[in-house]
Amino acid sequence: MIHKEVPIGVSARHIHLSDEHVELLFGKGYTLTEMKPLSQPGQYAANETVAVVGPKGTFAKVRILGPTRKRTQLEVSRTDAFALGVNPPVRESGDIAGSAGITLQGPAGEIKIEEGVIVAARHIHFHTSDAERFGIGDKQSLRVRFSGERGVVFENVIARVSEQYALDMHIDTDEANAAGVKNGDTAEIVD
Repeated sequence: MIHKEVPIGVSARHIHLSDEHVELLFGKGYTLTEMKPLSQPGQYAANETVAVVGPKGTFAKVRILGPTRKRTQLEVSRTDAFALGVNPPVRESGDIAGSAGITLQGPAGEIKIEEGVIVAARHIHFHTSDAERFGIGDKQSLRVRFSGERGVVFENVIARVSEQYALDMHIDTDEANAAGVKNGDTAEIVD
């Protein structure tokens, strides 16, 4: 039997911006600058941040992840959502239709997005070779065990398979705190 161990990446609140929104928030012709690369090839944490303003609260410096996307998307934990005063759905990245809206503030302007706030569904990025080795298909629902002092099994973990991905499980800060894990720890796919 193959030992199906995966590295864990804890995803704090962050935002993906469209080109149009980068310009509205930072100025005409502005492009994001890379602070550090992320676990997925070609993805990076930008130096830039924006303020996120909800009906109940504000986060002054939310990190932008690059490169830009077709549509702006804010990913928060359930705890963050309560603090902001919004009720976003749990969704896969990119599935923002009918999700919560929010106000964004940058150095050059402010915009209100009508939808785009989600709690990201927990998922594992698999390079196609890793998925093949583990016998896992794209969009498969998995169970993943976290060992240790606060051991837990997460269900409904979505497998995302692509030649563009590197093996990494993404959970949010609420999930990481519940399981007592941090970036770089590992978990085991149990089925």
